[in-house]
Amino acid sequence: MGKESEKSAKLDKGKGKAADTPEKKDGDASKETQEKNGNGAKKGKKDEPQEEELSEEDQQLKSELEMLVERLKEPNAELYKPALEAIKTFIRTSTSSMTAVPKPLKFLRPHYKSLIELYEQWPEGENKVAMADVLSVLGMTYADENRLDSLRYRLLAPMEDPGSWGHEYVRHLALEIGAEFTSRQEKEEDTQDLTNLTMSLIPFFLKHNAEADAVDLLLELEIIDKLPPFLDENTYQRVGLYMISMVPLLSPPDDKTTLETAHSIYRKYNKLAQAITLAIRLNDVHLIGEDLDAAEDPVLKKQLAFLVARQQISLDTPDPDINEALNNTRLSEHFAALGKELNILDPKTPEDIYKSHLENSRGSGGSVDSAKQNLANSFVNSFVNAGFGTDKLMLVEDESNNWVYKNKDLGMLSVTASIGMLYQWNVDGLDVIDKYTYQEEENIKAGAALAIGILNCGVRTEMDHAMALLLNDEYLESKSVPIRVAAIMGLGLAYAGSQRAEFLERLLPIIGDSSITLQVSGMAALSLGLIFVGSSNGDISSTIIQTLMERAEGDDPSLKDKWGRFLALGLALLFVGRQDDADVTLETLKAIEHPIAKHGGVLVDACAYAGTGNVLKYQSMLHLCNEHIDTSEDEKKGEDLFQSYAVLGLALIAMGEDIGAEMALRQFGHLMHYGDGIIRKTVPLAMGLLSASNPQIKVYDTLSRYSHDNDIDVAINAIFAMGLVGAGTNNARLAQLLRQLASYYHRDPNSLFMVRIAQGLLHMGKGTLSLNPFHNDRSVLSRVATAGLLTVLVSLIDAKSFILESSHYLLYFLVAAMHPRFLITLDENLQPLPVNVRVGQAVDVVGQAGRPKTITGWQTQNTPVLLAYGERAELEDDEYISLSNNLEGLVILKKNPEWQGRD
Repeated sequence: MGKESEKSAKLDKGKGKAADTPEKKDGDASKETQEKNGNGAKKGKKDEPQEEELSEEDQQLKSELEMLVERLKEPNAELYKPALEAIKTFIRTSTSSMTAVPKPLKFLRPHYKSLIELYEQWPEGENKVAMADVLSVLGMTYADENRLDSLRYRLLAPMEDPGSWGHEYVRHLALEIGAEFTSRQEKEEDTQDLTNLTMSLIPFFLKHNAEADAVDLLLELEIIDKLPPFLDENTYQRVGLYMISMVPLLSPPDDKTTLETAHSIYRKYNKLAQAITLAIRLNDVHLIGEDLDAAEDPVLKKQLAFLVARQQISLDTPDPDINEALNNTRLSEHFAALGKELNILDPKTPEDIYKSHLENSRGSGGSVDSAKQNLANSFVNSFVNAGFGTDKLMLVEDESNNWVYKNKDLGMLSVTASIGMLYQWNVDGLDVIDKYTYQEEENIKAGAALAIGILNCGVRTEMDHAMALLLNDEYLESKSVPIRVAAIMGLGLAYAGSQRAEFLERLLPIIGDSSITLQVSGMAALSLGLIFVGSSNGDISSTIIQTLMERAEGDDPSLKDKWGRFLALGLALLFVGRQDDADVTLETLKAIEHPIAKHGGVLVDACAYAGTGNVLKYQSMLHLCNEHIDTSEDEKKGEDLFQSYAVLGLALIAMGEDIGAEMALRQFGHLMHYGDGIIRKTVPLAMGLLSASNPQIKVYDTLSRYSHDNDIDVAINAIFAMGLVGAGTNNARLAQLLRQLASYYHRDPNSLFMVRIAQGLLHMGKGTLSLNPFHNDRSVLSRVATAGLLTVLVSLIDAKSFILESSHYLLYFLVAAMHPRFLITLDENLQPLPVNVRVGQAVDVVGQAGRPKTITGWQTQNTPVLLAYGERAELEDDEYISLSNNLEGLVILKKNPEWQGRD
């Protein structure tokens, strides 16, 4: 205690107060007030009898303890050991309620100071160590926070099992260890003794179902990697689950270390599906390969390959069966089986989606732009029938009535490219596209090149069709800008996430070539960013930065061109999820004196921390939104673009973590009220990114309100965001809101075009596809999907210059994020195996006792089934064992040898 406390104790004694009672630790001021009021003396009298109101048993215990303390004060050292042992026995055997201090500790408390004085006087030896042991326990009830007496005396009296003093003591000790460790780190002092003590507490925590306390303590001391040897078959699963749930709350490098430790735990207990999921989160291709090779069972190896393929990580193995799973070769086949099961194989027309008869259009179409309408119909047709290989618009036999020719200019490009989406993941569609590659019309030929890329997005074949067809001079060196751009974009989509070196030698020179338009250079940077997403590839980043430097030094006016942003975006995509790895690039960008460098820096920073929930980065993005830039002068035009990226950055960083997403949605409300125009038009896009394919009422109702905003840019982006939020869900309420918007904007071609796009997205894949970048029970962020979504949103920041003008084909970057939201169960031969599963809302069971239910409000369905955002499936009975840790996507089931059948 400090000097003031000692003074107050003397004062109290002088006034006849019971200074030693634990109840009388109030401040001096309150005591003086009581005396002024004339209550001090009365209170003292009231309290005194309470000290004496003890039962016979308690009085006897108090007397015995006081007698033992007196013995310790006697000069005869032979009495010390038995007296200390007796005190220890009294403390250990005392029982009390959960809320009260054990009686021996309460009665010994007044003697605490005198015992400390005795300890200081005793010579070194066994008795002194035993006394320190007792003082450590007494310190738990007496010492103030700054003294850390329990820890101090425990370090002076080392023992193998401090847990023998009970759970409350161990928890108290753990708190003091954490405080002392922080204090010593600030002073740069040695902490080895604290580490040793911590190691003696861990077995106690694990044995008494306090796994969370064990993990927290090791994290506080930054030695979480020392945990695995203490675990066994009974504790590793609960510990692993808790550690993984902690990761979003940790700052670098603790988050990575925790994931690596959890990975080693799962590997140790041969839980390879869990281990490979963590290796995927770590983005460590070497670790993924090791996990895959560790699977001796060929069927389990195929299951692991499905998990890797979902993340679009390119691996090669000598086994053709495993390669088939890794390359998603049969994805189209499984998707068709789902369509057949759900009875949705019949193609839908755009009119089936619009339901124009339900729109209460006022009067005729007014200034309806038929070319724009036809283009919208083409997009809607491709979104709705995506992956089914049939439609009633494009794939008709009647050549004289070919839909492509009902569009003009770059509209032809987008319409031809839509064939790729109709045949998504299905290489048979290449034959249909082939005839368009021989067309004289450059836009149709360009559309065919893009269609080849779209079709191959997410699947690989041994033939490498996209590379064979597009990676040649006919396309890449073409004099036609649309053909070059479409071929480069097609390569980016077809090989997204593959990190194949062949593309570097062909596309890097295009980025650095100052003689070509920025549109082609920007698209080359973007495609390389997509192919090498999250790889922090040094060759590409240095080439893009070099190009930015050269163009900035030469005062190249084209850097202010609308396509310049894709150079910055291509650079940012290289660092998706890489966190600290982006620091060097960020510092280099600061050296470039041009607005594009600042814009690029914000994008790189946002991408590097995508899905991490990092609070410091989130705050830095908010600060950028707070700046006010006057863009009324021509020279300053476009200099506020970084604020748009900062708003998207808020969504990127917060997504995937429910608490962070809630916080971001609140912030977006403030930004809409107080933000400048550039911020306001980006907020709806950020809301869409935050809730992709997750239609929450509060989100789409807010967007519906923004879709009637006075600023038409805000309204158009809000309409698109409504489509993004409901993508692939067939949400009836959203469908109704969009029909109302179609009536409201029936005279505005641009707004109506965007309403149609949103309607197409809502019914994407007839309600079977998702754009949400998270998978594997929302634990893994798909970098490829994030890159695809971000590219479309960056182009929509200036919708009138891109999507609504002539670059509508950029919408096809959504293909990178499209994936069936199915659960298909397969037998060991990879044939469909229908079983009953329960599908319900996922429940967080981290740290809960026993074996709690992981889903709530479930319905029993027969596979294949569709899983909405936040839903989880589990097998109805134990007839089969799942080889995957989550029932999602393609899951292989094995017959349970112990299954006895239903009673």
